[in-house]
Amino acid sequence: MGPGGVKRAELEHVLRSTGRIVEDRNVLIIGSQSVLATIPESDLPLEATASMEVDVAFFDDPDDQKADQVDAFIGEFSPFHETYGYYAQGVSVSTAVLPDGWRDRLVLVESDNTQPGRGHALDPHDCVVSKLVAGREKDTKFADALLRAGLVKPNVVAERIELLVDVHPLVMKRLRDWIAAYLPKPDVG
Repeated sequence: MGPGGVKRAELEHVLRSTGRIVEDRNVLIIGSQSVLATIPESDLPLEATASMEVDVAFFDDPDDQKADQVDAFIGEFSPFHETYGYYAQGVSVSTAVLPDGWRDRLVLVESDNTQPGRGHALDPHDCVVSKLVAGREKDTKFADALLRAGLVKPNVVAERIELLVDVHPLVMKRLRDWIAAYLPKPDVG
């Protein structure tokens, strides 16, 4: 595996493997690796591809049984991880706090290399908002790197922040204050 984390071909490998393990070919990619669906890895800053894990969830997995299967077969410390140097993390869809309408903006990742799996990746702006809500240092570095590289637009991120539902007002203030630094300053007469 090359330096700098998971690449597009490796994301496809995870989808292929997930599709073979779980009887559900529709895999939701909700972590930072979802940006590989829309942005060529050669354009991504190092901070955006540093993770060795692909967070996957399923649209219909009420008891997280599918997520648990992923962890057991291709998760951290599995033979898959030891062999390839990257792994899948099975998570619940509810893990990520996402802007309203995110399902309508999913990006399909499907090719001969993903069969029988088929990925549904977050739109990069939705991914950034979800990372900002999580608010860990690695998440804000990820968001900052994509914004500085011009791969996501600050005005779209700001709009998506306003589409969040049931997020604490203090978290909303933190997000608005954070993105304000990237928005053009209003002209003061």
